[in-house]
Amino acid sequence: MIYTVSHRTTYNYDKPVGFARCMLRLTPVSSRRQTLLANSIAVTPAPTSLRIARGAFGEETQTIVIDQSHDRFVVDARSRVDVHASSPACESPNWQAVVAAAVAVPGLGPDSPAAYLYPTRRTPLAALITDYARASFASGRDIGTAASDLMARIHADFTYDPEATTVSTPALEAFERRSGVCQDFAHIMIIGLRGLGLPAAYVSGYLRTRPPPGRPRLAGADATHAWVALWCGETCGWIGFDPTNAVHANDSHIVLATGRDYADAAPIDGIILAPGGQRLTVEVDVVPDSEVAGDDMQPYHT
Repeated sequence: MIYTVSHRTTYNYDKPVGFARCMLRLTPVSSRRQTLLANSIAVTPAPTSLRIARGAFGEETQTIVIDQSHDRFVVDARSRVDVHASSPACESPNWQAVVAAAVAVPGLGPDSPAAYLYPTRRTPLAALITDYARASFASGRDIGTAASDLMARIHADFTYDPEATTVSTPALEAFERRSGVCQDFAHIMIIGLRGLGLPAAYVSGYLRTRPPPGRPRLAGADATHAWVALWCGETCGWIGFDPTNAVHANDSHIVLATGRDYADAAPIDGIILAPGGQRLTVEVDVVPDSEVAGDDMQPYHT
């Protein structure tokens, strides 16, 4: 499935900002599950400097600096992505065998499980969450079935509520409230999996939403999304689990970046120097290629 993704982020400031430094992760990755066909990113006001680099987890980053006074900051990102996600043809191993295999894998590359075994500031180990996850992981159970069960339990036990948490709410607090958004649910599942010794990664990206039968797709109805990638052994590799929707990552999931937690994979982060507040607006459209009238993006080259 080929998609055109439009992602517009607007910051309106109460008072002029004199300096901003931001990192953008708005170039979808190419991998075995998807291929980036084209990508363009426009920033207003124009950056004073721009540095493009490759992040620690394989994502492309753009670091920009704006040192002119401005009261509005806009980032327009557009991409065309061919998503060909498919479940690996493999026999799902015993989850305890995966725990043993993960610590034996040599190498520290982006696909290695090594970086995803340990707690981070946003995903600290928590006994309450580990015990919650353990209920799905009976001794000898295969990892695919166990992880799917945990994903389904989070979906059933937690309420999706954008008002319940903020981007900085600790995962344990969201767990105790039993409510939050996709970021919270992904962090909770990751903490539970890592507490059992399993390598789990945070994935940021987009999710195509489908309108009700007979209704047109609404512009801006799609959104940024987050889910979990779990390393399921050498043969099966990384498999995506979406606890917000209780589904495996499929050809409706478009990956932007992967990391240990939200901080590694946030589409935009950075600092500003300003005396006032700000208002953030994010608009995302994920449109199948068959619905796109034209294409003014530049082809993407690695």
